[in-house]
Amino acid sequence: MADRLREYRRKRDAGRTPEPVPERSPRRRERGDGRGRFVIQQHHARSLHWDLRLERDGVLVSWAVPRGLPREPGRNHLAVHTEDHPIEYLDFHGDIPAGEYGGGRMTIHDRGTYRCEKWRDDEVVVRLSGERTTGRYVLFATGGTDRDWMVRRTDPAPPGWVSMPERIAPMRPTTAAKLPTDAGAWGYELRWDGVRALAYVSGGRLRLAAPADRDGERDVTGAYPWLRDMAEALAPTEVVLDGILVDIDAAGRVRPPRPARAGRTDPTGQYLVVDLLWLDGVSSVDVPYAQRRELLDGLALGGPHWQTTPWFPGAGAETLATARTQELPGVLAKRLDAAYEPGRRSPQWLSIDTH
Repeated sequence: MADRLREYRRKRDAGRTPEPVPERSPRRRERGDGRGRFVIQQHHARSLHWDLRLERDGVLVSWAVPRGLPREPGRNHLAVHTEDHPIEYLDFHGDIPAGEYGGGRMTIHDRGTYRCEKWRDDEVVVRLSGERTTGRYVLFATGGTDRDWMVRRTDPAPPGWVSMPERIAPMRPTTAAKLPTDAGAWGYELRWDGVRALAYVSGGRLRLAAPADRDGERDVTGAYPWLRDMAEALAPTEVVLDGILVDIDAAGRVRPPRPARAGRTDPTGQYLVVDLLWLDGVSSVDVPYAQRRELLDGLALGGPHWQTTPWFPGAGAETLATARTQELPGVLAKRLDAAYEPGRRSPQWLSIDTH
């Protein structure tokens, strides 16, 4: 009988990695009912990916899925067929040392059982039943090398699912000479001098779009490489955020971001998040501003180059005084009950200068 774990052991040093490295070959097991266990691990290696492992014949047949399993039909995600793993890997999580094969942090994203509907050398059809992942998936070879596969969901999307929008035009404020008189109906934010940008985060990857002329947009992802880690930190959450790109110097002064230069790391760059427009299959543009801010605060965003900015319900005068003290250009007043109106300059948002 062929050693199903020979390649697995060849790539690993049992004395250096915390991964399970069995000395003996697994015993072939036949269940006969088409059922087995599975695990999905989130793997922060050289690049973030998810590992899908299906119990089969005494081993875990494995695929590395860079963007994770698709949660709606009609989307094919790359699935790289990797070496079989030992059954003990169903429970493995931890840090694989740098320099070792697969070095990086590995956590268990989901696990459960599956029913196999088809298992061929070039196609596998399974119905997963996990804590976070359920549904029917097809893994299929693409005709290249033995490693080249794709994965597709064949069940309908979960009830109420709305696909991530390809583009949302930013809502804009109307200029006002003074704060609104009905202060309690509004929330207030400091106004930042920077580059407005929407962040589309999916599968641990970031797309950053800034407004362009004539209501268009331009992809500025490559201009701010210091923000890419935000998408990996958010994974597996998928979200569309509205925010401002700025620089914050050592004295705490906020300025527009400097032009990107090739190979430059920018320790002062920050993405100040001010709104949430879509989250894990649910659009929030029709949700009132106050509730959107509660949803945004619930994400607890915070990292070396990104943070959620504070907002102040009913505290217009105090917010304006803070803006003057910090030498900021002004404040934004946003009605607590206002929806997000993509592409519109709306009186539901007011921009008031500090001078």
